[in-house]
Amino acid sequence: MYYSNSDVRTEELTKPEIGPNEILVKVKASGICGSDLMEWYRVKTAPRVLGHEIAGQITEAGADVKDFKVRDRVFVSHHVPCDTCDHCQKGNHTVCEQLRTTNFDPGGFAEYVRVPEVNMKNGVFILPDNMSYPAGTFIEPLGCVVRGQRTAGDPKGKTILIIGSGISGMLHLLLARAKGAEKVFATDVSDFRLKMAKDLGAFATFHASQDIPKKVKTWNKGKLADMVIVCAGAPSAMKQALASVEKGGTILFFAPTKPDVITEVEIWELWKNCISLATSYAAAPEDIKEAIQLLETKEVDIRQLITHKLSLDETAKGFKLMVEAKDSLKIIIEPHK
Repeated sequence: MYYSNSDVRTEELTKPEIGPNEILVKVKASGICGSDLMEWYRVKTAPRVLGHEIAGQITEAGADVKDFKVRDRVFVSHHVPCDTCDHCQKGNHTVCEQLRTTNFDPGGFAEYVRVPEVNMKNGVFILPDNMSYPAGTFIEPLGCVVRGQRTAGDPKGKTILIIGSGISGMLHLLLARAKGAEKVFATDVSDFRLKMAKDLGAFATFHASQDIPKKVKTWNKGKLADMVIVCAGAPSAMKQALASVEKGGTILFFAPTKPDVITEVEIWELWKNCISLATSYAAAPEDIKEAIQLLETKEVDIRQLITHKLSLDETAKGFKLMVEAKDSLKIIIEPHK
């Protein structure tokens, strides 16, 4: 039960009861997402059970459930679009009002979750036989990354700069390389993460305190980055991005600032240099399907990203490790171990 980043408690709840068109999933693995740590956002609805990157096994299926059965190994998406509104019809599934309101009961940091009927149509996916439950927790975050790069444009042949090398930044690095990016640069304030980014194939890594535009030019034959992907919510990261993109390039704002933060943008410079700005939120079913395929084939190999596996009673420790951001990256909670 989440009260704040520094106050996460283990509490006893009644196991959810399912309806005729619902399933009960035994959570085998649940990832702590960077968005779970956005305290300014999460405390507004606390206390609550967080956790939305889950993989598990169906233990109960309602009488009217046709497509899934008990013992099926599944990934469950907490946000599910309606597929019928104007936004969905135009391909903008992640601004669908239904997607913004759906969730499972009570949350992924629990032994069991009830998957509501509204989530059953586009939110439950069978895990491939060769995919472990911990690997299944990457489906949702990778789906978000897939959508983000599709929105920003094909990275093939481009020079990519990733600002912020947390789990989202690492997944962007792996996906950009899998999609044929020419060079991928990565920044962070953590030496641990910079080393991992280099191990995962970054062409070069830079500490965020350095002159990033100058560093990119030094390593990129005098040119800035064709695409900049911002995976850090600090205003300084936004300013670095604006200064680091090449003419005709694109900036993808993948991480948000707090709602009241204003970043000044010189429109003249954007207009003169034909710079495109893009944003991306969440993932839709097609993004999830592509993420599953990428993980199944290991085109995106996430095994090095898992630094900790903890029990449900150790969830508070997992949040502490994530907040400290030292020698940790992906922390997975395994409720039944």
